[in-house]
Amino acid sequence: MSAPKLFRQARFETSVAKLEMLPPEGLGEIAFAGRSNAGKSSALNTLADHKRLAFVSKTPGRTQLINYFDLGNGLHLVDLPGYGYAKVPVAIRAPWGRLIGDYVLVRQSLKGLAVIMDVRHPMTDHDYRLLDWFGQTGKPVHVLLTKSDKLTRADGMRTLATVKQQLSKLSPIYTAQLFSSLKKNGIEDAEKVFASWLGLEALLEETGTPPAKPPGATTLGKKNPRAKGENGPGSKRPGSK
Repeated sequence: MSAPKLFRQARFETSVAKLEMLPPEGLGEIAFAGRSNAGKSSALNTLADHKRLAFVSKTPGRTQLINYFDLGNGLHLVDLPGYGYAKVPVAIRAPWGRLIGDYVLVRQSLKGLAVIMDVRHPMTDHDYRLLDWFGQTGKPVHVLLTKSDKLTRADGMRTLATVKQQLSKLSPIYTAQLFSSLKKNGIEDAEKVFASWLGLEALLEETGTPPAKPPGATTLGKKNPRAKGENGPGSKRPGSK
């Protein structure tokens, strides 16, 4: 299997807790969202070919920040807070949910949303709320059904077919695939989708290399100032006031 290419040069840029703290609009960004414990951080690390690009926590429910990673040339990867973790107090989940919901609606640079779901527990109520809310933008969604190594291939394919059918009822531009961070399966398929969103298809096919790192970009070896862990807005619909 070919090594990850598209996000390999991702470098941590900043963390934001409020919409007014967002970086200036760029040429394009892809946001990753998912329930806590769905494997979002592991998927991001696999796609970036780096063990700790996104911190993998055994204790979900901590990070309440939107984390930006620079891809070069005005492009970004955006890691949204995990959602749906019941142990996070309601007082925290409510503004947190609004942050995610408002971000996906107002961010003009956002080209599409990658939604991470555990293949054994896909399309939960929280996932449906996010997909329904995001549908207002008319932008595409690609679902990564992570931990596919936990199922037999036959069971995985049946789950994928069911999820695709459910997504098609929400929007014709919502797609899905199987993905395994452990087995490194599904990387190439995911990269093709995300490259098309960013307009990098030709670059990915011809050179296998994303845009060059801009001067002064933060290196992966430097300390990441963002908080650790994943968490989520809970049962409230993202964006609800």
